[in-house]
Amino acid sequence: MAGTRLTLRQLNRTLLARQMLLDRQDMRPVAATEHLIALQSQIPNPPYIGLWTRLRRFKRDQLTALLDVREIVRAPWVRSTLHLVSAADHQRFQSVIQPALFRGLRSFFGARGADLDIERLLSIAKPFLESNQPSIGALRAHLQEHEPQLNKEAMAYAVRSYLPLVQIPPSGTWGAGTRASYTTADSWLGPADPSDLPSLFRRYLAAYGPAGIMDFQTWTGMTNLKSQLAPALADLVVYQSESGQDMYDLPESTIAAPDSIAPIRFIPEYDNILIAHRDRSRIIPDEHRKKVFLSAGRVIGTVLIDGVVGGTWNVKKDKTSLSLYVKLFEAKPKDCLRAIEEEGSRLLQFFDDQAGSYAVAINTYD
Repeated sequence: MAGTRLTLRQLNRTLLARQMLLDRQDMRPVAATEHLIALQSQIPNPPYIGLWTRLRRFKRDQLTALLDVREIVRAPWVRSTLHLVSAADHQRFQSVIQPALFRGLRSFFGARGADLDIERLLSIAKPFLESNQPSIGALRAHLQEHEPQLNKEAMAYAVRSYLPLVQIPPSGTWGAGTRASYTTADSWLGPADPSDLPSLFRRYLAAYGPAGIMDFQTWTGMTNLKSQLAPALADLVVYQSESGQDMYDLPESTIAAPDSIAPIRFIPEYDNILIAHRDRSRIIPDEHRKKVFLSAGRVIGTVLIDGVVGGTWNVKKDKTSLSLYVKLFEAKPKDCLRAIEEEGSRLLQFFDDQAGSYAVAINTYD
């Protein structure tokens, strides 16, 4: 039997509520990270901004401290991309998302990665990683010393795909840059306590639902999950989108009121809220996607206006001054511009509360 049909507005407000973007929450950063499952961390700063825009009284040093004491780690994860994930969730779900990393190897290296002797590469890499905590460049050089005829990039990526790795702080911390050192997850975090795919699907629905299996596949970077999830679907609520797509949800979860007020929110680069569904129209209008999703997989920072992406933003520092540049997709009334400026000023304070001056500049795309 077809489920209740949900409007795009209902899906939007429900997504915002579950993403803690209607009201900032009083939640510890570890708990917030686990609720969101993981925070994409292609570059170090965005996860900090992602928590700031969702939590009350969040400070940058809170997250840095959690990385230092190994409660949160930076690691290759869903879609074979770097994420911040709690230590517990990493060890619980790493075996579940491992196919996404295998798929990443095939996607990036094709035939160069197809015939590698994985067991031999892991036997070479594992002791080196655990005793030296090397950079990826050093790992490549070490592997090529043992296998000089093979592609060093493919070998290192194969190790990254088949051997769960984590980065060592200060990698992944605010302002740390892109240089990183790696070791094995088990040596850093202890033995894994694996879970299952349906458990991860339920966690995904709690943070991004209602959603279909294709949405879940988009978020994980995995394929052909329908048969694996089929036994678990009977325990879920079924809705339909305006286009007739079946969407699943947890029985205990609620659908947000479509007239819920959605305040201005600044969303950082690569935030999973923009990537977690096959059809992203619940959060970003299709006509503006190319302004946000750029070449080489880059996803730039965005501004939510009345719950949907209404512009982009970036911050620039010049000696002692800090400036926020906002580009809107279309002109907005004065009260909206004032709200953007006020929230933008708070964002600048989060970036650097010791700057000599702050400025917010708002323009529109041509």
